[in-house]
Amino acid sequence: MTDATLTVIVTIVRILIAVVFIGMGINHFVPKSARVMAKMIPPALRREGALRPLNLVYFTGVCEIAGGIGLLVPQTRLAAAIALVVFLAAVFPANAYAAADRERFGTLAIPFWPRLGGQVVLAALIVWVAVA
Repeated sequence: MTDATLTVIVTIVRILIAVVFIGMGINHFVPKSARVMAKMIPPALRREGALRPLNLVYFTGVCEIAGGIGLLVPQTRLAAAIALVVFLAAVFPANAYAAADRERFGTLAIPFWPRLGGQVVLAALIVWVAVA
């Protein structure tokens, strides 16, 4: 594989990851989706006031949009990648909670092990497209 081919592949994967994060971030502001995501926050992590679940959903939406955009800007790419990997770890408890209740969360309830594996692969891809 030539350097030019690798550069094209990295660029395509970077754009795809960015589009996914931006799209999912925007989805955090769709009322029905936001309410379902707010229910995914485990009871032990629920708070009132500024940290109430719906506000956390909006905040994580902003984080996803900013991270996706950040991956596309060379000057912010590495910082965005680090932030997105931390983000994936931070939201994992909500995903694990949803995985335990497929009846309640439907397609969002991806089983625990595939979700964990997918997030590890995604984190690795994020780092790869940031440093390549």
